[in-house]
Amino acid sequence: MTEKDLETVILTKDKSELKVPPMYKILLLNDDFTPMDFVVEVLKMFFSMDQEQAVQIMLKVHTEGAAVCGVYPSDIASTKVNQVVEFARNNQHPLRCVMEEN
Repeated sequence: MTEKDLETVILTKDKSELKVPPMYKILLLNDDFTPMDFVVEVLKMFFSMDQEQAVQIMLKVHTEGAAVCGVYPSDIASTKVNQVVEFARNNQHPLRCVMEEN
């Protein structure tokens, strides 16, 4: 490169921004048939909660009608919802688990 070429070089900053993926909260919904101990088991198994956390969330589901179990990116949330529903059905419980954008 010549001196003249160096004078005309223009540096540009690439302004590409990384978008944070939308997050989804997973909710368990209360029903009159699924036993409380089964809900606690689900929370421990699929959401890595300890006994105390699981009982607190289960009681919230029971008293308020629904409770958030966790917040995840779409693909993980969808997988967890499907796993919980399948596990509940395989154990003859009508437990409902849904996801909604956070």
